[in-house]
Amino acid sequence: MKTAMWLYLFMFLAFFDLHAQYPILTPFAMSLGAGPAFIGWMMGMYSLTHLPGNLLAGVLVDRNGSRRYIVFALTVAGLILLLQAHAQLPWHLLLLRAASGFALAFLSPACMTLLASLSSDPATQGKYMSGNGIIHTLASVVSPAAGAFIVAKAGYSGTFSTLGWLLIFTGVMAFFSVPKHNPALALPEPVLPLKEKLPEVPKGVQPPVSRRYYLLPFFVSCSQGVLFFELPLSQGQDGMVSTGILLSLLSLGALATLCLFFLNRIPPGIRIAAALLGMALCFFALAAFRSIPAGVVLFVLGSAKGVLFPAMASLFISLGGAGRLGRTFSLQSIAMSLGAFAGPVAAGQLRGYVSPYFIAFVLLMTALLLLPPGRSGRLSSYAPGWNSPAA
Repeated sequence: MKTAMWLYLFMFLAFFDLHAQYPILTPFAMSLGAGPAFIGWMMGMYSLTHLPGNLLAGVLVDRNGSRRYIVFALTVAGLILLLQAHAQLPWHLLLLRAASGFALAFLSPACMTLLASLSSDPATQGKYMSGNGIIHTLASVVSPAAGAFIVAKAGYSGTFSTLGWLLIFTGVMAFFSVPKHNPALALPEPVLPLKEKLPEVPKGVQPPVSRRYYLLPFFVSCSQGVLFFELPLSQGQDGMVSTGILLSLLSLGALATLCLFFLNRIPPGIRIAAALLGMALCFFALAAFRSIPAGVVLFVLGSAKGVLFPAMASLFISLGGAGRLGRTFSLQSIAMSLGAFAGPVAAGQLRGYVSPYFIAFVLLMTALLLLPPGRSGRLSSYAPGWNSPAA
């Protein structure tokens, strides 16, 4: 539990630092002379460079533990932010964001693997994942508004320097506090009510994972990329504070549902389907019903996200196995990186023809339609803790 608390602290500081940049990156790029299409590529490039980092992280975290990669990601990302404070041209920002994307690609697989390895009980793992979601959301509640406020007082250069030193300090703390090797992990076999209907897998061989599972984080990340691209643009270059407040409302909605721990007892498939539908309807409202206050819609959208992400974490824990969690979370991160690249790039190119919010609506409805049917595998049958002694 002590390791989990230290890890939550590091993740809070890291997520605070990262989310504080969301309302200010687009205005900063515009101040350097960038247009909407270039901004879309800038945001997408950050996610595209996640891919080589994700590919390396999956194998390296399983082999060497999480500590060194958490320290590397935080420290290098902090140094890049110090350089970003002195960017003078749009392509400077593009290159620095690309480098930051590679460095931070190691953070999520390393943190998620370490959290999952702290317990072999599925119910406890579900609680750790919910705790991770709560920490992430708490940071994202205050950080967008805080980032906009710091810019108003210290300017872009002072803001990026402050955030950079915060990441470096967090990396130093992680070096002294995170264990060198992940705790031993012996995952039990997931209890599947329909297990007798599934083909038998030779002992020691991991069953193949349907690619349709990885389409889920891809489409969800696409929609998030569209939101983070379009929301600052719709508020204008002088709307940093309003953008920060709206993003904080989004995170407050997520926090409201993340605190409902009883939701972890509902099978992931049900939670995922309900959350996807709710998110899709919110994007449709942003595109078609401008009379509804954006703050209300974003709060509901955040509530759906708070249901979705712990359910996805439980799903991918069930798909992985002992010694394979790093690879599983790495593939999930790759899918999300591809989505976060494709979303803003597509929105930037099509913004003159169709509302980016409508693009996000179509993406989420597609994800809902492509969910594997319940009888085909683990999506709806696996529920952490339902059949465990702790339940």
